Amino acid sequence: MANAAGLDAFKEIHETETKTTGRKLKIGIIGTGWIAECHAENYLKMDDVEIVALADLIPGKAAAFAERFGITGARIYESDEAMIAAEPDLDGVSICTYNCQHAPCAIHALDAGINVMLEKPFTVTLDEAIEVMRAEKRSGKILTIGFQPRMSANMQMIKKIVQSGELGKVYYIQSGGGRRRGIPTPFGTSFIEKGTGGIGAVGDIGTYSLDMLLGAVGYPKPLTVTGYTSSYFGKDPNYYPGHPDYAEKFGVDDFAAGFIRLEGDIILDFRISWAMNMDTPGDAIILGTRGGLRIPSTDCWNGEFDEPLTIYKTVCGEEIEYKVPLKPTKDLFYEKIRSFVDAIQQGGKPSVPSSEIVINQAIIDGIVRSAAAGHEIAIEIPEV
Repeated sequence: MANAAGLDAFKEIHETETKTTGRKLKIGIIGTGWIAECHAENYLKMDDVEIVALADLIPGKAAAFAERFGITGARIYESDEAMIAAEPDLDGVSICTYNCQHAPCAIHALDAGINVMLEKPFTVTLDEAIEVMRAEKRSGKILTIGFQPRMSANMQMIKKIVQSGELGKVYYIQSGGGRRRGIPTPFGTSFIEKGTGGIGAVGDIGTYSLDMLLGAVGYPKPLTVTGYTSSYFGKDPNYYPGHPDYAEKFGVDDFAAGFIRLEGDIILDFRISWAMNMDTPGDAIILGTRGGLRIPSTDCWNGEFDEPLTIYKTVCGEEIEYKVPLKPTKDLFYEKIRSFVDAIQQGGKPSVPSSEIVINQAIIDGIVRSAAAGHEIAIEIPEV
């Protein structure tokens, strides 16, 4: 076991000055599907926020959502553009649409001078992400991407360990985890159709594991990507008892892998799955010249993990390993939404900035494009 003094090296204390506007923020929600429920539930816990507008393309859906959550007085719209045009006083919006609408909705809101909480994945393609960032730059407003694992003290510990120098120079990182059976169709086919989802497991849950690992090593830029994607399970009618027609609609990946060369002479070995014939492809690992870190596998990396981190070292010629005790958990989704509200109220910065997640998106985009091309490709991130 590591002693207390050793673990103290990983501690980090932040002190920030709190400034508030002293009024309730006016928030709109664009897209009222299941992820919007988490946004609404948490906004409703906050005394300094009121949900004043809801928008959804499906007639009646937003109104039913408002009734279900007791959001009285909220105006209802059937498009983000209609909401934005009619609600010039909105302080912020949560964008909870299907993936292919992330970019246009974010651009509309930012260009109207509205702060944006954009659910993950950032976008479907790198080009879309760059266009959203240009709108962010034009507007000067807050754009934060919805990565609630960033709020976890245990996830934050991964970055602290790496940046403390305990592992030495990091040269290899490997993602792990993934679902054995978990294609997300309980609410229909919006996740799996090309025209709505755009990308599959690689963007839905792969983006979480990328953020965890890339964030730990300072988000170095990708140089080249060799990618692979498949959809053997998604296109199999037998996968969907009662809904064999879903197989014909499946147009994204259910498994993805990639070998990515990063700046700083770091290799990223990536894999993620919605469905596979394995419980897990392994834990996530970070290898350095002075030590290694094992991060216990989870099925989608969207929250906490339930086993301690393990550090591997050689001390006085002896190979040792020790556990990093788990920290208490908290409501990560609430903290995600609260960080957005606080940034607006205090004139602060986004907790998950686009300048980092665009690198995440470049890798996802590179895996998809390399898989389609059948060979390694170079990655270039355009200027914003």
